[in-house]
Amino acid sequence: MEEAASMEGNVEGAPLFLGRARVMTRFGRIDESNVVEALEEALPAFGLNSAQISALWRYYKGDQRILRRKKEVRPEIDNRIVENHAQEIVAFKIGYQLSEPMQYTCRMQSDGDEKAYDERLGSVNELNTMMFAEDKASCDRDLFEWMCVGGIGYRMAEADTAHDVEDGGAPFEVYTLDPRVTCVVCSAQYHHRPLMAFWLGYDSASEKPVYNVYTDKMWFKVCGSEVVDKKGHTYGSVPIVEYRLNNARMGVFEPVIPLLDAINTIESDRVDDIEQVVQSLMVFKDCGIDAESYDAMREKGAVKIRSLDPNVKASIEMLNSPLDQTGTQTVKEDLYQSVVNICGMPNRNGVSGSSSDTGAAVLLRDGWTLAESHAKSYELQFKRSERQFLRVVLSICRQSSATDLDLRIRDIELAFNRRNYENILVKSQVLTTMLQTGKIHPQLAFQSCGLFTDPDAAYKQSAEWAEDNAPVVPPAPGRDDAEPVGSAEGPQAGVPQEGDTAA
Repeated sequence: MEEAASMEGNVEGAPLFLGRARVMTRFGRIDESNVVEALEEALPAFGLNSAQISALWRYYKGDQRILRRKKEVRPEIDNRIVENHAQEIVAFKIGYQLSEPMQYTCRMQSDGDEKAYDERLGSVNELNTMMFAEDKASCDRDLFEWMCVGGIGYRMAEADTAHDVEDGGAPFEVYTLDPRVTCVVCSAQYHHRPLMAFWLGYDSASEKPVYNVYTDKMWFKVCGSEVVDKKGHTYGSVPIVEYRLNNARMGVFEPVIPLLDAINTIESDRVDDIEQVVQSLMVFKDCGIDAESYDAMREKGAVKIRSLDPNVKASIEMLNSPLDQTGTQTVKEDLYQSVVNICGMPNRNGVSGSSSDTGAAVLLRDGWTLAESHAKSYELQFKRSERQFLRVVLSICRQSSATDLDLRIRDIELAFNRRNYENILVKSQVLTTMLQTGKIHPQLAFQSCGLFTDPDAAYKQSAEWAEDNAPVVPPAPGRDDAEPVGSAEGPQAGVPQEGDTAA
């Protein structure tokens, strides 16, 4: 199978990474009667994924292949230089994707029922407040880091046993789990629904591995081949959720590991070349010199030589053949450009000479458009798992007596706010133009301009402000009441209407 072969070595023994395997079970439902058997069935694939993620995590931290190379020629000169572009790629992806904290927004339209809309909008704001209290933004950052490195990440939500809601907390707790010791097991059917999840721990007394297994209704503690403890829960679904970066479950730098290794080799060999030039071998032509004379030469910096043949001139030369640094630099830049293109990163080398490109042409030329397309792809995968996470959170909130939060999944939208303040002048002009046409509903204009993190809340607040601060015109002759400009009751008082005739 493809997953089983993903850790086999190539001709030089370097591991090949082809993404993480989906862990599945043949059972349709997990309970106490088959939880041990299902766990044993999932452990081989889990162990493979764990080993790959561990290797990728070490690579991300700088433990790369160049550090273990063997140099056959002149092994005394063996520089091992790591240009950690893997860390550079992950850092860019995290910073670009999560430059601003993610936020929940209300998807429900008012449809004339302003009271229901206000209640839903207030509930979404309360949910954002509780996520802030639980520091979800930091958890998102840790989760996305694991996703960028290993291709998958895991998040867990459970009821807060401390009950600190009165102190400004939330009735739930959010954790980012280590994917090297965590796994979600899915059904082998076409829908691949998650049936159980577990995280690996160790019993301090017996020093044996302990598996904490969660299903949609139960928690089991499995040690060895038996269930040693169990407890029910009312979350309604598996509380551990798997987030994947893509369908192949590959990290962001995983496809370019051979290119990164080649860059490390080139840079290490360039430093070796400089050192070999400095420490060049000496060639003695037609002259005899013994070890004692050579040591004296190294100590005093000079040597006296005599030709063995009077008709041939004796000489001492340095043996070296330095690399073509210009050609080597060209190869290195080409490799790095390939890494940038594959990983969807902007090209920060710029262009030589002047250019007439402006605006969107610069973004397209320098690779920012490609980076944005990758980020949108990550968003879709992230939202899929976030809905499963919200099911657990909303279930806990509905059962908690400390909050009256009443939301459904279809009422909530996850908003990524990384580019809300980019091209803000253009977005403001779009909003102004759409509002001035008079043929587009203002709420659609707020939603389409991309200027606000929560366009529905911004529209509602703006509508209330406009109504409270509408200018008032003086009453028309014969009327005692004043009417605000643009009132919904009829034509504006004192403003000539179509069909009026001049006095």
